[in-house]
Amino acid sequence: MSAVPLPDPARAERARRAVSAIFLINGVLFATWAVNIPGIRDQLSLTEAQLGIALLAVGLGSLASMPLTGGWTARWGSHRVTAVMAVACMLSLALPFLTPSLLALSVALLVLGAINGSLDVAMNAQGVTVERRLSRPIMSRLHAYFSLGGVLGAALGTALVGRVPMLTHVLLVVILTTITAFFSGRVLLPDRIEPEAREPGSAPRSAAGLSPAVLLLGSLCFLGMFAEGANYDWAALYFRDVLEVQGGATGLGYAAFVTAMTLGRWFGDRLRARLGDEATVRGGSLIAAAGLGLALLARDPLLATLGFALSGLGLSNVVPVMYGTAGHALAGRGIAQVATIGYGGFLLGPPVIGFVAHEIGLSGALGLALAGAALVALLGGQAFALVRSRAAQPLDA
Repeated sequence: MSAVPLPDPARAERARRAVSAIFLINGVLFATWAVNIPGIRDQLSLTEAQLGIALLAVGLGSLASMPLTGGWTARWGSHRVTAVMAVACMLSLALPFLTPSLLALSVALLVLGAINGSLDVAMNAQGVTVERRLSRPIMSRLHAYFSLGGVLGAALGTALVGRVPMLTHVLLVVILTTITAFFSGRVLLPDRIEPEAREPGSAPRSAAGLSPAVLLLGSLCFLGMFAEGANYDWAALYFRDVLEVQGGATGLGYAAFVTAMTLGRWFGDRLRARLGDEATVRGGSLIAAAGLGLALLARDPLLATLGFALSGLGLSNVVPVMYGTAGHALAGRGIAQVATIGYGGFLLGPPVIGFVAHEIGLSGALGLALAGAALVALLGGQAFALVRSRAAQPLDA
């Protein structure tokens, strides 16, 4: 890493607030898009299948840009990439709402997904830099700000959707978030890594060019995000179709999961400081697996609500800690590679659950999410041991 003078504590604290704000507005962006999806569908007269094709473009764009961003952060620093991509991402939210056709919408969402995927990697890399300079955990709280942004964006959408024109709502969010992104990007911490710098220890790599540490951390991220995505997309349907809950109560499981996940991330850094990253990830994953087991076996709405809350609480710190671990051990490129593998789980989780549910029922299909959480607990020790062994190797090993 190039020699960068350590900033004073006040500057590091300003950077922490700035990157927190970027996580927050990223959550606002996604919530604003989500609450306006029905309006986009009606505006373009799309079928459910056509809408599904368009939504897939977001994930494809992210998967395309994430691997590239590691190199960009190594060359220009996560502070510069985050600053540029945060502004670009907020501006790109307007694109889908200006499209006249399915093709144009798909292209717009591909662009939005690509810019957001790059921002996701860069802002997490910047979070690791700030965490290192402050010498205390902050990654879980950063991800809590993303969740909080989702709550704020959804609340604003609830207040405005149907009361003001859709484009007015979106442009208001674009203006506010772009201003926030611009000023936040000016106080991030420099962390440029020289192109010739190498990861500690030249470990063997797979045919895909990924080190064993990246593959294992990425696999754990994949499993954690697989379980997370399954909870997000299928909790409400589980309450309606399996537990036969009616009306607004069908959202109890989803609300419990999201609320517990946000709270778990908000206080997660304190837990990490006390227990350590490995215990936080492995213990949390066991809690998530137990919670899903309770929800799937109890068949009682109240117990199922408790189960989904435990699942959200247990999974809340898995991805933030994995990102932080990758960043500390493998720098920005490591975060990019781990995030790309992990994001695949978030994309594949919901549709895989759907296909399996068609064959064996939703209860059995959600058992895959339970198994994913249990595997994180089982394999987490090996992953952290591998990272510790790599950190102990000399640079020229």
